Amino acid sequence: MGRGRQKAKHTKIARELKYDVHSVNYGALERELGHPSDDPYVDKWADQYSDEYEDEKA
Repeated sequence: MGRGRQKAKHTKIARELKYDVHSVNYGALERELGHPSDDPYVDKWADQYSDEYEDEKA
């Protein structure tokens, strides 16, 4: 791709990003990032697996 075509493509993409109105799905973003009320020190998977240490003591 020549420099002229490459520059035209970059200009087109820049204009699309600048002027196109993007709708943001805030619900999906919040699910992906996690809720701020979640305690980061709580192990979410602790109830699914038994502790090997406790099994050896019993």
